[in-house]
Amino acid sequence: MVAVEASDARSAVLVAADELFYTRGVQAVGMDELRTAAGISLKRMYSLFPSKSDIVAAVLAGRTAVWNERILMEASKHDSPRDKVLSIFDFLDAWFREDNFRGCAFINSFGELGATMPAVADAAHQHKREFVEYVTDLAVEAGCPQDLGLQIALLAEGAQTTAAISESPESAVAAKRAATVLLDAASR
Repeated sequence: MVAVEASDARSAVLVAADELFYTRGVQAVGMDELRTAAGISLKRMYSLFPSKSDIVAAVLAGRTAVWNERILMEASKHDSPRDKVLSIFDFLDAWFREDNFRGCAFINSFGELGATMPAVADAAHQHKREFVEYVTDLAVEAGCPQDLGLQIALLAEGAQTTAAISESPESAVAAKRAATVLLDAASR
């Protein structure tokens, strides 16, 4: 029973932290506010997460899991590696149109804390590296040169930043058109 309660409390902290950090930024959210949102005592929260850095790292790990799940879910609708690459932009288009879209949590938290919180920098580096590897693997499977993976990943990253800053979800559609041009040119 205690393990279940600890799991529930841990989950409550991560859900509250994810929402608060994504909406307002990590530094703007104090531990007392987080504790209140999670509905647990500060002592309990610190027994589950010794530092705010630990909470941020766990939130970002959760964000990676959701990102990967959603990317793969969209890709599963397609058979060819080329279409799977392009499906990334379909996922982004749907995400950018969500009411709570505030940009990439990794870009946001890295910009805010990457220089001062190594766990954030490490999580962001790993997440972005894995995404480039995923896109590169698909590009190579599609018969394209390996460096096309990074180029297409850069289009996805740029679309995320543009959509967040300009509040323009159309950036995913524009990036998909550019990715199509790159894939077509590489396939010749």
